[in-house]
Amino acid sequence: MPPNLKLKRLMKTIFNILIISVGSCCLALAQKNAAPPTGFIRVVNGVAQGVGTIKVLIDGDDMRPKGYNLGEATGGIGLSAASHKVTFKKEGVKEGTTNVALEKDQTVTLIPFAEKVPATDQVPAHYKIQILRLKQKEVESGRTASFVSVSAIPEIKVELQDEEGKFTTTYVKRLSVAETPLNYSQGYAPAKVNGDSIKPIPIGGSGNYVVVLFDDAEGKIQSIYFRDFKFLSAD
Repeated sequence: MPPNLKLKRLMKTIFNILIISVGSCCLALAQKNAAPPTGFIRVVNGVAQGVGTIKVLIDGDDMRPKGYNLGEATGGIGLSAASHKVTFKKEGVKEGTTNVALEKDQTVTLIPFAEKVPATDQVPAHYKIQILRLKQKEVESGRTASFVSVSAIPEIKVELQDEEGKFTTTYVKRLSVAETPLNYSQGYAPAKVNGDSIKPIPIGGSGNYVVVLFDDAEGKIQSIYFRDFKFLSAD
C-alpha cells in the first residue's frame, strides 16, 4: 500500500476517534448540567386560630419570613422531585408537619387548618395544625369547579350559577373534594355556600377552578380560589 494512502487512513481513523470522544464528553457534560427533575408545592392558609401569620418551613427553610395571612395562597414553590418535610407554625397553635413525596412535574396543594384538641389530665385544651393534602390525578380539558372544605361544618351546600342564570347544587363534605361542571366561559361565576353569596369565581381559560372553603376567626365561611390544570383528590 502506498505510504500516502496509509497516512490518509491513519488520519481518518484518528479523526473519527476524536469525534466520538468529543461527542461523548459533550453528552456527559450535558447530562451533568441538566436541571434536576422539579415538582411544586402550593400552600393555602386556612388556620384562623392563633396570633399573627403562619410560617411555612420546607426542609427547615422559611419560605417567607413575614409569613402568610389567613386565606392567602402561594404560587407553586419549585422543589426537587424528592421527599420534603413541610412544617407549619403559628403562635398560639401547636405546629403541624407532613412529608411530601414530590414527583416530577407534579403540584401538591397543602391546606393547613386548625382542630381543637380536648383537654386531658396533663394538657389543657388547645388547637393543633392539621394538613389536608390535594394531589393531582388526571388531566382536565374543559372547565370544572372543585370545592374543598376545611370548615368545621360537616357538610356545606354549594350553589354555582351558569351563564343562563341557573344554579347547580352540590354538597361538599368536610376534608373532601366535590367536583361540578363549570358552565361559564368567561367572567365571574356567582356562587353561594349554605345560601350566602361568596366572592364570584373568576373564569378564564380551560382548567380546574378550585374553591377552598375555610372558617374565619368568627366561624364564618370564607373562600379563596386558584386554577389548576388537573383534577384534584384529597389525600
